[in-house]
Amino acid sequence: MYQVLYSRAATKTLGRLPVDVRRLIESKITRLAAAPHRAANVKRLAGHPRGWRLRVGDWRVVYTLDDERLIVAVVKIATRGEVYK
Repeated sequence: MYQVLYSRAATKTLGRLPVDVRRLIESKITRLAAAPHRAANVKRLAGHPRGWRLRVGDWRVVYTLDDERLIVAVVKIATRGEVYK
C-alpha cells in the first residue's frame, strides 16, 4: 500500500469541506493508495509527466505518484471548475 501525503493546500481544503464530502474523498484516496494503477475514475494529466487526477463526484483530487518510494502525494483538491486553473 502506498503512503498518502497531503499538501498544505489539500489539507486546508479538506478541513473546510462538509463532513460527508470529506469522508467520501478520504475513502476514495485510501482506495487509491491501495491500488493506484488500477483505480477507477483516474486519468493522467496532460502536460504533467507524473500528474494524475481522481474524480470524486464534482470534486477533483490532483496527485502525483512516486512508485519507487510508494507515495501518493495529494497536491490539490478542488471542484471541477477550479482545479485546473
